[in-house]
Amino acid sequence: MDRTTLRVDHLWRDGAWQRDVRIGVEETGALGAPDEHTEQHLGWVLPGMPNLHSHAFQRAMAGLAERRGPGDDSFWTWREAMYAFASRIGPDALKAIAAQLYVEMLKAGYTHVCEFHYLHQQPDGRPYADAAAMSRALIAAADEAGIGMTLLPVLYLSGGFDGRPLSERQRRFGLRVDAYLQLIETLRREENPMLRVGAALHSLRAVPEAALREVLAAEPLKQGPIHIHIAEQIGEVQDCLAVRNARPVQWLLDHAAVDARWCLVHATHLDRSEIARLAASGAVAGLCPTTEANLGDGLFPLAEYLDAGGRLGIGSDSHISVSPKEDLRWLEYGQRLRDRHRNIAARRRGASVGETLWQAATAGGAQAADMPLGACAEGRRADLLVLDDDAPQLAARDAASMLDSFLFAGNAPLVRDVMVGGVWVVRDFRHRDEARIAARYRGTVETLRATA
Repeated sequence: MDRTTLRVDHLWRDGAWQRDVRIGVEETGALGAPDEHTEQHLGWVLPGMPNLHSHAFQRAMAGLAERRGPGDDSFWTWREAMYAFASRIGPDALKAIAAQLYVEMLKAGYTHVCEFHYLHQQPDGRPYADAAAMSRALIAAADEAGIGMTLLPVLYLSGGFDGRPLSERQRRFGLRVDAYLQLIETLRREENPMLRVGAALHSLRAVPEAALREVLAAEPLKQGPIHIHIAEQIGEVQDCLAVRNARPVQWLLDHAAVDARWCLVHATHLDRSEIARLAASGAVAGLCPTTEANLGDGLFPLAEYLDAGGRLGIGSDSHISVSPKEDLRWLEYGQRLRDRHRNIAARRRGASVGETLWQAATAGGAQAADMPLGACAEGRRADLLVLDDDAPQLAARDAASMLDSFLFAGNAPLVRDVMVGGVWVVRDFRHRDEARIAARYRGTVETLRATA
């Protein structure tokens, strides 16, 4: 890749639009100082959005769990449908599904994905000949699509807070602690400027206390990001209280050195003490509003958390929707519906909701990914979004209204071009390889449905 300089009319940097900026893109794919090299002229440019929570395989089942069952449906009934779907997916299918998903992410404005990955074994629980086969399928899909990845292999040991063994459908998720740590060490040898390997604990119900202590003390987890599902459903909170005599976030903060390396995914159900303690820890709350809405999880206490100085990012999770605009919009809209007020995320007079949320989510997403992302600054990876300033939805908009209009003025595609690591992967709304990737995906899901 040759070094180049970009001349930008409006660049989102340091929480504001800056005019007439020249930025350099180094051969390494990082942003640097401009020089005399060939310039490209761009209009309105944003930093790419990190997607801090993804289960790639679930994209292929989006829309297939929307018929009512015999009783009241919930996260737990949806989970059974998800388990049945996951049981049919092997490495080739996973790569095809993930590559299609990652193309959709890029076109929507996500330039990096944190993949919370727990499909480790074969569907019957037996290991693959290559213990990292499913992980490598995801890495290959990200490389093919051109998106950055933080791969988060998941530790999943038990089926509930009471320590029950994994069910038949959960067996492919399970790894012993020693095998899990070996998987992380193996994958870390493949790290590069587009790939980071961290760790994930599925949830407190899936990782018993003794195993939690053991894995957190192990050498591979002394560096890199750590993610965990937590306090997503009321039932989880009730079970934790019954077995561990504490709420999930309270228990975790009491028993682990939670700090800026951690991302607490969902953290939907918090009391006031947990809000304050989570914010003070420096960890990121990983919010997935469209998935949380689809599953009926509940609403995160956004205003209180922001007032406490909390950090947040967004993820598309089950990929019922793949759009940072929509997830940020519904993060705000859920609060409006609950509180019957407007402009909740803007915590001071004159503040913009769109600017507040985009700035918070890019910063929090970069922290959760543990990568130099989320800002148009020297030394950060050159992940850029070029908005379509010819779009009617953005007509007559200026710096004071551009980000709010981008997020709240409908659903038309407004990201025209996408650069990741200094490489243009989307130009004029088209991904560089989307036709071939989409054709393979269609064949894959047709086969999966035929074998259901």
